[in-house]
This record gives sequence, C-alpha cells and structure tokens, in this order.
Amino acid sequence: MQDSQPRRSRGRPKAWADKTEQNTIKSLDRAMDVLEHLSTLPGVTLSELASNLDQSPATVYRVLVTLEGRGLVEFDAEAQLWHVGSQAFVIGARYLRRTSLVDRAASVLRQLMAKTGETANLAVPRDGSVVFVSQVECHHSIRAFFPPGSASPMHASGVGKALLAEMPAAMLERVLGDGTLERFTEHTMADRDMLMTELKRTRTRGFAIDDQEKNIGMRCIAAPVLNWTGDTVAGISISGPVARIGDGDIPALAQAVMEAARGLSAALGSERNGA
Repeated sequence: MQDSQPRRSRGRPKAWADKTEQNTIKSLDRAMDVLEHLSTLPGVTLSELASNLDQSPATVYRVLVTLEGRGLVEFDAEAQLWHVGSQAFVIGARYLRRTSLVDRAASVLRQLMAKTGETANLAVPRDGSVVFVSQVECHHSIRAFFPPGSASPMHASGVGKALLAEMPAAMLERVLGDGTLERFTEHTMADRDMLMTELKRTRTRGFAIDDQEKNIGMRCIAAPVLNWTGDTVAGISISGPVARIGDGDIPALAQAVMEAARGLSAALGSERNGA
C-alpha cells in the first residue's frame, strides 16, 4: 500500500553539496563578479571594468545590459559611467529585514542618539572588516555618516576593536593576518603590539575608542553586542567630531554606549550582557 502522505518539497536537490562545475552556472558567476566589483566603485567606464576583471568588453557589456534591465546597475550616459543600481539596495534591504538584529537595534539606536546627541551606528563583522548595517544620524550640521554597506578595517574602527577584543586568540590572529596593518592617519594603531595592548584595555573597560584612527577630527566609542549563545555578533557605537567628544566627555558617553549594547544583547537573548 502506497503512502498517502504528500511528499515534502525540497529546498535543494540531493546533490546540493556538490560544488563541481556541472552544478554552477558560469555566466551567472561572471555576472556576480561584475556586480560585486561594480559595487565597490563610485563609477567606472566599460573599458576600465573589463580591464579590472580581465574580461572582454563585449562580455562585460552584455552582463551590464542584462543587469541594467533588472535595475541592478545603472548607466550615466553623460559621464559614460556604470554604477550599482537601486534594485541592489532593495535586495540588500530585504536581507536586512530578514535578520532580527537590525529590527531589534532600531529603537536602541534612536535612544542612544537622543541620549548622547551623536550619530549612533550598528555594524557587523565580515571578512576582517566591519560593515555598517544601520545608523541613526544626529541633528548637528557636522556629523558622522556611514551609509549602510560601508566597510572599515577592524583595527582602525571603534566597533572593529570592540569585536577584536572579544575574539579568542586563534581567531584574532586569523582576522589580523600576517600582513602589515594599513595606516590611515598618524593615529592609526598599525603596530601590532600597540594594538594588542589597546585590545586588552578594551576588554577590561568594556568599550573601544577610535581616536581619529580612520578619519582625522572624528572620534568613535563602541561596545560589543552578544547573542543568546554568548557570541559577539555586532557592535554599537557613536561617532562625532573631537570638538564634541572631548576627553572629559568619554566616560559618560561610553557608559551610554555600553548600556545600549547590553540592552540590545539582552533583546537577542544574551544573559551575559543582559544582566
């Protein structure tokens, strides 16, 4: 007698783990290369894009026209430049809506901005950098601004250092790598020994400071956000000019940032930061 129960539909075929050539679409892979590279640039000509990707202009042009038809790229006819399109943002925004982290952080960021008077940010780790995924701008004419999707190296970022300070030693070594740490300003902690000392200080006090290490004249105070398993999944920060975030302002502002991080951590189920 046959089973009358309907067969459960599958999200993937049985051989989903097979990443061999027969299970990949070369043209789609090439299109994603074009889109990802284009997203890192403010605008680029067809010939420059083809040269950067080591592909023929004809091939890249067909990819661009296809993506343009879906709104994923846009062409500025006057400047003869290609840009990432608005539909790419729409897709990215749908991803952000899928994760509860961004949703739960919205009110926390608004309250932090109101309490400190400075721009409040949420960022997550990705491939050795931090990526800003949400922000509530302050009302000052001079203020920090990190568009969603902006990335910054961990060692030169307040959120980055807050995350690095929470990492196990083995993971920390993998993230920092063996190469030279990039220096952005005279204040950047490009020396590893100095950075390690700063990370130890960060762990002890519970917050990190970016003191003009990425951009001259700007300071950032950050604290880590933990999830229900106790893993560090994000960082919350405030950013503003040195003129408003002076040495004497740091203790009170840092306390506000840490409280916000603890509040978001608690909302994510963390017992450690929610205590």
